[in-house]
Amino acid sequence: MVATDSKIELWDIGPRFWLWSGVLFGISVYIFFDGLKILVGNWTSSEEYSHGLLIPFITAFLIWQKKNELARLPFEGSWIGFGIVALGLGLYFLGELATLYIIVQYAFLVVLLGLVLAVTGTKIFKQVWIPLLFLFFAIPLPNFLYQGLSSKLQLLSSALGVSFIRACDISVYLEGNVIDLGSYKLQVVEACNGLRYLFPLMSLAFMCAYFFKGALWKRGVIFLSSIPITILMNSFRIGIIGVMVEYWGQSMAEGFLHDFEGWAIFMACTGLLVGEMWLLARIGKEPRPLLEVFGLTFPEPLPKSTKFRSQALPRQFWSVFGLSVAALVGAQFLQHRSELVPSRAEFIDFPMQLADWTARRETMEQQYVDALKFDDYILANYTREGSIPVNFYSAYYANQRKGESIHSPRSCIPGGGWQIKSLETVNADVSGVGGNPLRINRLVIQKGDDRQLVYYWFQQRGRNLTNEYSVKWYLFWDALTLNRTDGALVRLTTYLPRGEDLAKGEARLDAFLSVLQPQLSRYIPD
Repeated sequence: MVATDSKIELWDIGPRFWLWSGVLFGISVYIFFDGLKILVGNWTSSEEYSHGLLIPFITAFLIWQKKNELARLPFEGSWIGFGIVALGLGLYFLGELATLYIIVQYAFLVVLLGLVLAVTGTKIFKQVWIPLLFLFFAIPLPNFLYQGLSSKLQLLSSALGVSFIRACDISVYLEGNVIDLGSYKLQVVEACNGLRYLFPLMSLAFMCAYFFKGALWKRGVIFLSSIPITILMNSFRIGIIGVMVEYWGQSMAEGFLHDFEGWAIFMACTGLLVGEMWLLARIGKEPRPLLEVFGLTFPEPLPKSTKFRSQALPRQFWSVFGLSVAALVGAQFLQHRSELVPSRAEFIDFPMQLADWTARRETMEQQYVDALKFDDYILANYTREGSIPVNFYSAYYANQRKGESIHSPRSCIPGGGWQIKSLETVNADVSGVGGNPLRINRLVIQKGDDRQLVYYWFQQRGRNLTNEYSVKWYLFWDALTLNRTDGALVRLTTYLPRGEDLAKGEARLDAFLSVLQPQLSRYIPD
């Protein structure tokens, strides 16, 4: 900026910058298109993330607020930004090879931040990095984190909600996430876990903390308080529903009234957030009114005498442009390569008689087939005389591209309303691939009074794996070194009657596993 007696000289972004920046941004979007398409799909199909549609526009507004300050700073460029772009593109290829949309989506934001820093330099980046950071709230949590958080919040909300019901002098019994009122039973399902309040409220709290003109610790309190506010208010909602069901019947927990209660609770959460800011504004050495410390500001109009100089594109721009073009070529090669798919027998030919175990084949509902996106599967109940059935399920994927990879039971089981009561990784009494002991995950799951014992593992290109992170690592490594991403999930389940010792269920699954394992190599190639 150059100041004179009566005139101000500012930097102007001309059409040449917008043209080349538009081309660069278009290349980036094209590279990351698959991940961004899934991201927008999450915004439109999931209530927990529907606020994501607004976040890019809010970020643009927050940057626009600073347009006068930004116009006073020239583009200086930054090689650190170039390195961040390179890191983001590396993450993109990792996400592609590991078939993880979440990595691709985060990689896009890393590239976006790197582009801004590389082109504009550190002075401008310091002005806009917080609004850019706000974009991370638009990306959904990884599924395994979401399911783990969801199940914990269901249990916590159920317990707190029951405490409120008891405070209203109503007799109630809680088992897991099932609230038993005697004449009615209410299940706190996944939709009532509070996450559809938590994610939008955390985004709102971040904005409030950004606008709040106060001490850093106060801003931190505003943001972090969104978590306990959500949990307490969601539990209060569950308690209110329980009280209303007790007096006016189960219709109080269904339909429009149920949805309206959810909207009212979110508005109440927002009110508590505003009240908290009012209180924090009055705490400290210089208490001030809320309107003085919190509010939207708009850029002042520039004087008519303002002069402008055109911004020049720094050399770092052309460096990241060339890097992006190279990544585009690599992405095209990666997306159009032909993977090796080994030959195998299909599960339709899997024997329905294994030693003294006889099977009845079952079919999966089409909605689950569409969601799981496997290439082949088997679902069958095997029984032998005097024994409780063992359910055998295996899903085979010829290639595990993004959106077509194996779904872990640890994520799917809580989604079905089951609680994982115990989980450990053990050696089975049979040999796995290569003659080594077969490692399996052993789970005890429960829904109400029903219990089941589950064994599962991932059979992947000559490996028996039990850890979901290991699955993703070897998926990346084998895609790079073997040009293969095929693999399967194998799962065995048996019912545990009330009072049955866990050892009997284990003996049942071990006996079936001993006759099953030798058959699998024909259907799941090494």
